[in-house]
Amino acid sequence: MNDEKAHNHWVAQPHSDSEPAPISEAEERAAELSSDQHPLGRPGRRFDRHSPFMVGLMASAGVLVTVGTVRVVLTAHQALLLVAAALFLAIGMEPAISWLVRHHVRRGFAVTLVFLIVLGGLAGFLWAAITPLIGQGQGLIHHAPDALHHLEDRYPLVREATDRFHLDEWLQHATGADFGKVSQGLVGAGRVVFSWVTATILVAVLTAYFSANFPALRANLYRLFPRERRPRAILIGDAIFAKVGGYVLGNLLISLITGILTFIWLAAFGVPFPLVLAVLVAVLDLIPLIGSTLAGIAIALVALTVSLPVCLATVVFFIALRWLEDYLLVPRIIGRTVQVPAVLTVVAVLVGGSMLGVLGALLAIPTAASLLLLVRELLYPRLDRPQASGAANPPDSR
Repeated sequence: MNDEKAHNHWVAQPHSDSEPAPISEAEERAAELSSDQHPLGRPGRRFDRHSPFMVGLMASAGVLVTVGTVRVVLTAHQALLLVAAALFLAIGMEPAISWLVRHHVRRGFAVTLVFLIVLGGLAGFLWAAITPLIGQGQGLIHHAPDALHHLEDRYPLVREATDRFHLDEWLQHATGADFGKVSQGLVGAGRVVFSWVTATILVAVLTAYFSANFPALRANLYRLFPRERRPRAILIGDAIFAKVGGYVLGNLLISLITGILTFIWLAAFGVPFPLVLAVLVAVLDLIPLIGSTLAGIAIALVALTVSLPVCLATVVFFIALRWLEDYLLVPRIIGRTVQVPAVLTVVAVLVGGSMLGVLGALLAIPTAASLLLLVRELLYPRLDRPQASGAANPPDSR
């Protein structure tokens, strides 16, 4: 029978001849429609979108989709943040992977090579610095109250600030340990560590998947656009991907440079805990504008425990480092990839940080650059388009 060709061998077996006549006729017609080029048949005639039934159905479906989307986002926002972070990292590594592919390296091997370089560098840093980091971190925590008392004895202004804001009590509470609550603290710390490790593994796996399948993901994304608008979407979309990728790689490289320069400066002037403070500067420098300022204030306070001249010199060093980053490193490394006005940068960082925390602050500038590109390419030309003569000179209503 012809309907044997249309009836799937993996569905509703055994197939018999006792099916209702309308179904048998439909299966015979399905067998005729199926071909090698179109195994599932060609699309049929479109529905009339202007019919009352379709208008009401589309309106109801739009409301349901909107409500469902909002509920899904609110319920699974933590998982969605992990997916967004992985996609962000994958786009950030895409320039390096594409560079290797352009130099005749297979994409799978290029993704593996980039991941091995990143993981190898991270493992090497942890192997060389984990012991000093733990030791200096514990020393910084335990010696914080003594360092504050030392500053109070040397500088009356610090004593006044301590008495006014109760910094001494705050440090004792932050660094002190209540041994009656150690077990609860260990359980809570274990949960936090487990959640962070799980999140890190998930982000790493998703990043590898996105990177390996990025060409297919890109192609499927552009297939969602109508055929007439697809070329324009490809140009704008690739420009956005290039902005995000260039910003991520450039920001990581600039953060590494600032961390190394900070470590050299602190070690040269005998500032305590130079490795921990340098890592702190490198991590905070990833957050635009606010991060480097907070890092400079913290390093200046620690340098004040050495002497006032060293503190002042450290402040000058951070001002010079910020000037070097803004006027030399950023233009040369990131270049013109991300062009966002300073005011928009501040607003984007504040809004992103308040909405999503550190991840929001990191995503703020590339997101703002992408939105600014869309506004320039899509909104401004439409607003600047001259109106028709009839619209410009409406007829007299009298």
